[in-house]
Amino acid sequence: MHYEVYGSGEPTVLLLPTWSIVHSRHWKMQIPYFARHCRVVTFDGRGNGRSSRPPDGYDEDEFAADALAVMDATATEHAALVSFSLGAQWALLLAAEHPDRVDRAAFVGPALAIGERAPDRVFHPWDEELDTDEGWAKYNRHYWLRDYRGFLEFFFAQMLSEPHSTKAIEDCVGWGAETTAQTLVATGSVRGLSKRATLELCGRVRCPVLVIQGADDRITGAGRGIALAEATGGDLVLLEGSGHAPHARDPVKVNLLLRDFLAPPPPPARWPRARVRRRRALYLSSPVGLGHARRDVAIADELRRLHPDLEIDWLAQHPVTAVLEARGERIHPASAQLASESAHFARESAGHALHAFHAFRRMDEILLANFMVFADVVRDQPYDLWVGDEAWELDYHLHENPERKCAPFAWLTDFVGALPMPEGGAHEAYLTADENAEMIEQIARYPHVRDRAIFVGDPDDIVPDAFGPGLPSIREWTRRHYDFAGYVTGFDPGRLGDRDALGYGADERVCIVTVGGSGVGASLLRRVIDAFPQARDRVPGLRMIVVAGPRLDPSSLPARDGLEIHAYVPDLHHHLAACDIAIVQGGLTTTMELTANRRPFLYFPLRHHFEQNRHVPYRLERYGAGRRMDFETDGPTEIAAALAAEIDRDVDYRPVETAGAARAGALIAELL
Repeated sequence: MHYEVYGSGEPTVLLLPTWSIVHSRHWKMQIPYFARHCRVVTFDGRGNGRSSRPPDGYDEDEFAADALAVMDATATEHAALVSFSLGAQWALLLAAEHPDRVDRAAFVGPALAIGERAPDRVFHPWDEELDTDEGWAKYNRHYWLRDYRGFLEFFFAQMLSEPHSTKAIEDCVGWGAETTAQTLVATGSVRGLSKRATLELCGRVRCPVLVIQGADDRITGAGRGIALAEATGGDLVLLEGSGHAPHARDPVKVNLLLRDFLAPPPPPARWPRARVRRRRALYLSSPVGLGHARRDVAIADELRRLHPDLEIDWLAQHPVTAVLEARGERIHPASAQLASESAHFARESAGHALHAFHAFRRMDEILLANFMVFADVVRDQPYDLWVGDEAWELDYHLHENPERKCAPFAWLTDFVGALPMPEGGAHEAYLTADENAEMIEQIARYPHVRDRAIFVGDPDDIVPDAFGPGLPSIREWTRRHYDFAGYVTGFDPGRLGDRDALGYGADERVCIVTVGGSGVGASLLRRVIDAFPQARDRVPGLRMIVVAGPRLDPSSLPARDGLEIHAYVPDLHHHLAACDIAIVQGGLTTTMELTANRRPFLYFPLRHHFEQNRHVPYRLERYGAGRRMDFETDGPTEIAAALAAEIDRDVDYRPVETAGAARAGALIAELL
């Protein structure tokens, strides 16, 4: 048996396995949250994950014995149990037969032989090969052995029946593929607890019981959970509109229900009356790159100018915290509990490529974990305002749980709409349209969640594409649902560019190479470093300065005679304003900084990155700024030639407005 232990303290929460069609990763939305509050133990049930796949031994007694063995191996004398679906059978056995080991028992979508079954579930003969493969006829061992993946796709679509469940279904199909049809056949041959045995066990349960049941459960039906609560005298929470796996599709609600049941938070030690509370804002700034930090600090300064008594706490993570700490901003201690989004994107990258849409989809558990940190913060401390600059976790989960909103919320972004890349084909086009449709539906149903939605730019900066087939135009929809601040640089271009103060000689031609605050740009830096000798031959007096950023070790980059490599530079925008040319990735912040400062630049969009290949180039073309390069085709020779051609370019960009921060600050300040 493969088990894992997370966190520490009391109580211990044992997250039980379910049917061997999936392993313990189905608890991924619960583990980070509970590991911050108590000790969590999980294990992969026999037949899947990192546990072995015996040919038999899949009855309920064996699984219950496995749970006891894991408790013994982890020195867990007693625990609170949480089960899902078929795991209810072994949870029931443990609670009834080992009451000294079980403190509490929570059941999610229990699969038991009591209560009314799902009304649409049709049970076919198990051993006979059927004449049809339609619907629940797929629940047949012959079909499993013939088309195992087809069964997985059908079953998990039934289990996750809520609209826009594509990511959760993909996860489960992937986990199901980690075992075999033969293993599933072995589990399907087990009869399980009878109705009589189930009711007898329910009558012996003495610990507190909570049942969380989706009302639209297509696997077992809501009646099973209702009957379990009645038979044990437990509490029942019926989630209307939820399917069989609410812990996957409604994780915020389920996590909060479980925490209140398993490990309720202590009452607050202090409570200030409303009249004596200081005016406070909680600001969330996206950690993907450093550009958000500068613009957010500029907006925060405007808020404090308009409301001098305003205190701002920042819920942020590295590298944003490096900028905030340098300015003396107040970072909320809970920031240390945030899961790293930048590190996730760095892991998702390969060379000069980052499939941003899919990387974002695969970040769902990180976003949920960080929203739960936010939920704890605002539960314990009152705020007068929440500001989220591309704080996707906050915006998404507030719309999914609008009752959690207890303060005005200002939302900022510089792009709207996920767009498919051509290489992604029809499937990616379907997924991006589905994500956009979900967002459109959320805004239409709960427009009050965003008290102010601000687009960092102008209406004409928005791409003219549609959100997807049958969906509205991105530009027209955004015009209706956003205010426009103009671009927020975070600085006044007229006050920058003092070359003498930065140590640049009048006879030097300065080239700054930077890839922002992420760790994705190492391949580009190495490519440009290789181009430096040729570029220096073409441009007399060339001085090239490579800025590795906070996530790349400068010593990991190759050295060249005359080349300068620096680590994180806090005031990089001063250097970009003074340089003769820059070479950067395709991120919006740095390219718009260069546009505002009227500097020539080469930019390399990351392959497969829909924002850098679709949204950003559209805006830069509107400003007539920059020269787009292609990492696939442009090697050191092409880079050197382009640098030499662009360094003397007569820049004639469209002017960038400088009042964006003041305009955004004024829009948000109205909420106070």
